[in-house]
Amino acid sequence: MNFLTRRKPIELPAHAELKRTLSWPHLVALGVGAIVGAGIYALIGQGAGMAGPGVIVSFGVAGLVCACAALCYAELATMMPASGSAYTYTYSSIGELAGWIVGWALILEYSVVVSAVAVGWSGYASGLLTGWGLDVPQMVQFGEVAGHALHFNPLAVFIIFVVAGLLILGTRESAWINSILVVAKIAALILFLAIALPAFDISRFTPFAPFGWGSTPTETGTNIGIMAGAAVMFFAFYGFDAVSTAAEETKNPGRDLAIGIIGSMVICTLLYMAVGAAAIGAMDFRDFAASGEPIALIVRTLGQPEAAAIIGGVASIAIPTVILAFLYGQTRIFYVMSRDGLLPRSWGRVHSKLGTPIFITLLTAFVTSVLAGLLTLGEIASLANAGTLAAFIAVAISVMVLRRREPARERPFRTPFAWVVAPLAIVGCLYLFASLNTGTIQRFFIWMAIGIPVYLLWGAHQSALAKKGWRQKR
Repeated sequence: MNFLTRRKPIELPAHAELKRTLSWPHLVALGVGAIVGAGIYALIGQGAGMAGPGVIVSFGVAGLVCACAALCYAELATMMPASGSAYTYTYSSIGELAGWIVGWALILEYSVVVSAVAVGWSGYASGLLTGWGLDVPQMVQFGEVAGHALHFNPLAVFIIFVVAGLLILGTRESAWINSILVVAKIAALILFLAIALPAFDISRFTPFAPFGWGSTPTETGTNIGIMAGAAVMFFAFYGFDAVSTAAEETKNPGRDLAIGIIGSMVICTLLYMAVGAAAIGAMDFRDFAASGEPIALIVRTLGQPEAAAIIGGVASIAIPTVILAFLYGQTRIFYVMSRDGLLPRSWGRVHSKLGTPIFITLLTAFVTSVLAGLLTLGEIASLANAGTLAAFIAVAISVMVLRRREPARERPFRTPFAWVVAPLAIVGCLYLFASLNTGTIQRFFIWMAIGIPVYLLWGAHQSALAKKGWRQKR
């Protein structure tokens, strides 16, 4: 039963497989690229449909919880500048079993986020191609099983493999392309603000909470209300955690990781609040709640079809930066878990010339493309949130554990008011988790029920610590 207590040392052995090519501008762009995407370009309609004008508060609540979690991430990322994100932090602070649980939750989070963003992108891409006279359907229906409609999303599958190919070519090259697309993506949102704000009508915010302030189940099994909206719009905020997965490829992790995590979070929170308010003020939320491209729809309705085409085009080109950030993060989670022996070690092989893990990148692309091809955006986004909330809780707990166990250890970045911020992150994440619909919570625990036996049958015996690959530091 020592797997309950054995911990990966904070002072990790040196690994030279991954190349250190990233600096803080790359990391800020990686974070912004991960955060600003389908959540604001596509999911804002669904959030407004659940919370009404109160989706602005939903944004605020989700942003506050993420801000607390981001501060915890920044402390641990600079203490332990190794790939693996919350998985590594939990493994080193709480223990191997807890680390596996968080790693398993991260596999769910990153895989599902890649799939969700690919589906969100496909809505904009389909509209753009239609405008060019090319009829490429977003969904191809092909039957029904147990009351669930079966469909295939060819565009979503296509973009995942394009991004996977880019990641295989190299991290630095991917980072520069990501930075260029992030600038284009923010410019498109600024264009939206310039068009929507002159049409702002405060009366559209009344009633402010038509579906209530809490999270109320409906007959269809979904939840409505401002907190229900926060539980879904939470998807629109996280992404900063993908920055921490780049620790072993960062030139100066002690400084650059904190700048990347906190800087990207501040930029995106301010941008989201402005875009959300402008969208509600420019059009009745009921008119864009069901749209797959709400931002472009609002601009088109305001009599600016050319600007709508530009925004739709930029979204089609730039939303894949989110896919890039999370597919990158997912491959690094797999890479570290396989290096630790909790997954087959062969999965973590790095190409000698490219310096990237090719097999695990292609495997991740395959799994995420299956999800993206078969599920809808709403189904995927809620499930992604469940895995992320679990990881955020573990990170906040890890901060408190290490503050108590190793108070004198060097911390290049210290979470301010840690004994307030970390508990707030935990309570906020637990509340948002409880606000998810029942089906999502059930599917999350089913995923965990699969993962724990996998660990007990494989990881508990094959891990590097179990084989004494590292000397245990007690």
